[in-house]
Amino acid sequence: MKNINDISTDAPDDIEKSEANKQLKKMRKDIFSLQNLFYADGKRALLIILQGMDSSGKDGTIRHVFSCINPQGCRVKSFKTPTEEEKSHDFLWRVYANLPEKGMIQIFNRSQYEDILFPVVHELIDKKEIQERHKAINEFEAHLQDSHTVILKFFLHISEKEQRHRINKRLNDPEKQWKYNPSDKKEAKLWDNYIAAYQSMLDGCGKKNPWIIVPADQKWYRNYLVAKTIVETLENLKMNYPKKT
Repeated sequence: MKNINDISTDAPDDIEKSEANKQLKKMRKDIFSLQNLFYADGKRALLIILQGMDSSGKDGTIRHVFSCINPQGCRVKSFKTPTEEEKSHDFLWRVYANLPEKGMIQIFNRSQYEDILFPVVHELIDKKEIQERHKAINEFEAHLQDSHTVILKFFLHISEKEQRHRINKRLNDPEKQWKYNPSDKKEAKLWDNYIAAYQSMLDGCGKKNPWIIVPADQKWYRNYLVAKTIVETLENLKMNYPKKT
């Protein structure tokens, strides 16, 4: 995987905001229709993983891209600090409990990768355990794919400057203050540590099931690229409505 610091967080020059928003509006309709077909076809499950720095836009992506989906065919799971019960099990235990069945779309707001990132940044596990967790996740994802689960892994890539701007905005906007956690600024100071941890994650868990790096400083492009990827993925599945018996 290319060095994260060498990958731009800005939207490319080949598409304008107005055109991207126009296409996003159409793609929402496409996603609605494709999800209906996906549910009816019932041969696969779809797992969408959203990872990124704090304030990279995971919540916003879910809101802007997936608001068109029929709630009966989609679920969202946000992975936070493990509970005492979760910590008493293997780190993948809480993930298994939230996997999608065939016909369903499951969105992970953060994911099993949190159990690599946070411990690495705060030096809670050693290199050997990091490698073991990489291996466990790779085998876990391979098993899901063998069981007809399509996996899309999005890394929402923002700059340190944009993160600072968004965290400060949370403090000053009454509608966003509820999102602010006093630990946000403390964790933001560990930017370089998180970048190194994400680089390790992308390198260690992205060969057979590669990550999609989404330049996310401009929210409109982030939403456009995620929606475009989902539409193209679903269209390529060659799904069919069941024949009337």
